[in-house]
Amino acid sequence: MLISRFALALAVGAAPVSVVAQSQDPSVVAGTSAAEARADALLARMTRDEKLQLIHGYFPPFAERTPGAPVADMIPSAGHIPGIPRLGIPNLRESDASLGVANQVEQRKGDVATALPSSLATAATFDPEIAYAGGAMIGSEARAKTFNILLAGGVNLTRDPWAGRNFEYLGEDPLLAGVMAGEHIRGVQSNQIVSTIKHFAFNAQETGRMIMDARLDEAALRESDLLAFQIAIERGNPGSVMCAYNKVNGDWACENDFLLNQVLKRDWGYDGWVMSDWGAVHSTEKAALAGLDQASGQELDRALYFDAPFREALEAGRIPQARLDDMVRRLLVGLIENGVLDAPVVEREQPIDYAANAEVAQRAAEAGIVLLKNEGGVLPLARSAKRIVLIGGHADVGVLSGGGSSQVRSVGGAPVEIPLTSGAAASFARMTWHASSPLNAIRAVAPDATVTYVDGKDPEAAAAAARAADIAVVFATQWTTEAQDVETLALPDDQDALIAAVAGANAKTVVVLETGGPVLMPWLEKTPAVVQAWYPGQRGGEAIARILFGGVNPSGRLPITFPASADQAPRPTVPGLAALQAVDAAAASNPGAPQGAELQPFPVDYPEGSDVGYRWYQREGHKPLFPFGHGLSYTSFAYSNLAVSSADGLSVSLDVTNTGDRAGAEVPQLYVASADHPKRLAGFTRLTLAPGETRRVVLTAEPRILADYDTSLPGWRIAPGDYRITVARDAADAGLSANATLSGSTIKP
Repeated sequence: MLISRFALALAVGAAPVSVVAQSQDPSVVAGTSAAEARADALLARMTRDEKLQLIHGYFPPFAERTPGAPVADMIPSAGHIPGIPRLGIPNLRESDASLGVANQVEQRKGDVATALPSSLATAATFDPEIAYAGGAMIGSEARAKTFNILLAGGVNLTRDPWAGRNFEYLGEDPLLAGVMAGEHIRGVQSNQIVSTIKHFAFNAQETGRMIMDARLDEAALRESDLLAFQIAIERGNPGSVMCAYNKVNGDWACENDFLLNQVLKRDWGYDGWVMSDWGAVHSTEKAALAGLDQASGQELDRALYFDAPFREALEAGRIPQARLDDMVRRLLVGLIENGVLDAPVVEREQPIDYAANAEVAQRAAEAGIVLLKNEGGVLPLARSAKRIVLIGGHADVGVLSGGGSSQVRSVGGAPVEIPLTSGAAASFARMTWHASSPLNAIRAVAPDATVTYVDGKDPEAAAAAARAADIAVVFATQWTTEAQDVETLALPDDQDALIAAVAGANAKTVVVLETGGPVLMPWLEKTPAVVQAWYPGQRGGEAIARILFGGVNPSGRLPITFPASADQAPRPTVPGLAALQAVDAAAASNPGAPQGAELQPFPVDYPEGSDVGYRWYQREGHKPLFPFGHGLSYTSFAYSNLAVSSADGLSVSLDVTNTGDRAGAEVPQLYVASADHPKRLAGFTRLTLAPGETRRVVLTAEPRILADYDTSLPGWRIAPGDYRITVARDAADAGLSANATLSGSTIKP
């Protein structure tokens, strides 16, 4: 899809960038790819009505509201665009799919799918191969279920620890998020279907997401959120880009000329199509001329902007015919380059090997679980333990999942499912657990122990059970969802008091966190072992059990900083939340009052600029609870013999040795700092070493991480001078350091 304008430097261990070969057919116009030429030939055969039918999609649950909608051809799902059979263009069936083929409130009765762990867990693996495998698995199931477009590829950077959708994204660092998202997209599209990348751009919070205006200067935006998208697009070549709900610097993301026309299509050379998020379109002419190519789920917009109004604007000449042709051509290119036309999905569901796919999900969970703390070698749990008690979190029946459009109805069903009675997510989200019981899994790996469960609702009863056990494992949960941000980083439902009571009763207390992101840990000093399991997916119970008992050596690394207190973050409270609560309170106190009161549009400024996450903590001198990149192991590693080369770009080499007595995976992280910037992750790799094994590792710095974005060029400028190079285990680790002198250079946008 995208031909990169310069050579992309890649971290060791990452898969190569796929580049579309140029056509050798002399009849193809110079600079035009074979896919583009084929799209042009199809476009020339289309009628105006056929072109117009492709630029807007239906939302099947509401499509009956639209006269003429092809309801009979639809299946309950996120979206449907009627095909053109005479030209070999199939129906385009869209499914939500961040973590698996979604079926949020069981629109398709009995339809299940494999659920990956949360995207933060995938990011925590620091392993592009795992990201690719997860995407390939989801794509295969989608194809078998007759979907040919997946609304996957979330890559919005985590700017706030309380954001409700953090679990769907890939953390706070643009290099890590971009690489992992790109590989996930590549995996999806290996099934000859399309993946989106979303939500373009700067969709950083859920509160007021339909009306907020995210404000950040161009250079900072290019160096952070947009860089994550750029890297992911270069690596994954997604067939479509989905624009976001929010405004960016005054314009809606889906009618933002700067984002869509200037950055995406001009500077990055993107030739696929831009689809809207569902309900994110606000105009006809402005949106079309600013670069939006397709209105998705049109029934969720205030009007059917790309239906009759578009036709009228086209006929009146306010939208040029050439713009309509460009919109359709981009859609066709995205479909052709990903095989949708040449390998159409079979119009009936195909068999799926759910057992094999569950292994993919379990591998991702095991590699992404992070051992945060392990004092006194409490973990791995001794198989000689005779009495083990599990406490809380519904650990007797399953593991928690996040809510919203990413929700998967997983194989095995939902042993716990709690409908919401209020809030922005109530119509499409439920608190849901996957049927992967930690209790059963631990009993399987510790057959000689007596393993019991108490629900944790009574801290005194839980403490008594812990006091009578050799080992106590508390499962603490925090449910987060699309459409709502969390109001506090504290664990809900007095779980802090529960953990403190259990830790006070048993010196061998382990806390397993199933959360959507960072939480505060006032009990940390009294708790010897803490495991961050995220939302661990389809086989989460089995993955947790294997980590706890050493069947798997933990190797996950935090893709997101855990603050020590809420006021360390750039925004300690959620912008707009207080106003929203006031509106809700007024409506609740006077239900008979006229309806129509709503939260007013509001700006959100981002003073951290491009210093997102761990960069902000360094800049402000904050010591977080756990830094970005942190993660412990049951073995130990040593780094030595660091060498730096700046002859052709910047690269480092070093020896990594497993100095312990267990095999394990290590994640060396290359950070670069200058006089003007705190440390920034410029490269990483993941390698598995046997006890005593040493391996020489080479890490190459992504050049745009070394650079500042200079709007006067325009483009990237690597300043000449000295840079501090560190290879470390996390963003706060001293690691091995050296200096490098760069001569300076520039790179196109």
